[in-house]
Amino acid sequence: MGLYFSSLNSGSNGNCYYVGNSEEAVLVDAGISCRETEKRMKRSGLEMEKVKAIFVSHEHSDHITGIPALSKKYQLPVYITSNTLKGSKIPIEEHLIRSFEADKPVTIGKLAVTPFVKSHDAADPHSFLISGNGVNVGVFTDIGYSCKRLTRYFKQCHAAFLESNYCEDMLMNGSYPYYLKQRISGDDGHLSNTQALELFTKHRSSLLEHLILSHLSKNNNSPELVERLFSQQAGSTKITVASRYQETAVFSIYKGNQPARIISKKRMPDQNQLSLF
Repeated sequence: MGLYFSSLNSGSNGNCYYVGNSEEAVLVDAGISCRETEKRMKRSGLEMEKVKAIFVSHEHSDHITGIPALSKKYQLPVYITSNTLKGSKIPIEEHLIRSFEADKPVTIGKLAVTPFVKSHDAADPHSFLISGNGVNVGVFTDIGYSCKRLTRYFKQCHAAFLESNYCEDMLMNGSYPYYLKQRISGDDGHLSNTQALELFTKHRSSLLEHLILSHLSKNNNSPELVERLFSQQAGSTKITVASRYQETAVFSIYKGNQPARIISKKRMPDQNQLSLF
């Protein structure tokens, strides 16, 4: 038995990442509407009833838009720091608000979610490592630079959602105003293709079976460019580029360095099927 993971959407128009086992799951961020989240999970065979919590990385709208409706409809606890909650100004029922502390795992059934501080222009931004059944999946987006904390957690991953936001040449030669170019490329902005590729090539371990490149800029990047750059250095690591328009397939990783598998987009395996692996 391993972990299943999928990007439901990834980009400045909304971010939502699913990680779970056969019994429970969490969402990291919910930046698309409740209805769209439900629709995409249904297409992928993912059951909302298995989602036990939402973890919030930071308060920017592309990460929190769907949280009030999702949390209320399914009575989902929302794990969010007090500063992020204050900055978000989103209505969450008080009994569903939970807090977390950096580097202290939160137990959700058989999952452990470990938050850690990241560099981004938000009130109290965090990334997350989700662990279960001997497998670690990282959600690492909206990061200004690759700090020691990111490197340490990245080295533990069997799979990771990693930001590869912009091509430096496209950003600098594009139409964005100077201040916005500086904000994006600064230490509180986003990871460039070059920065993400450096992290991948220098600090991945033999455990890393699957890398999902995430949060690509619509105007300053190209999925084809990102896939080409990383595929050239991938080795045995499977490379997927997450879309800003639709969900990815549901992927699985099992303990013991078994190869990553693609689960049917129509449904997840049931418990009897899982016992075969």
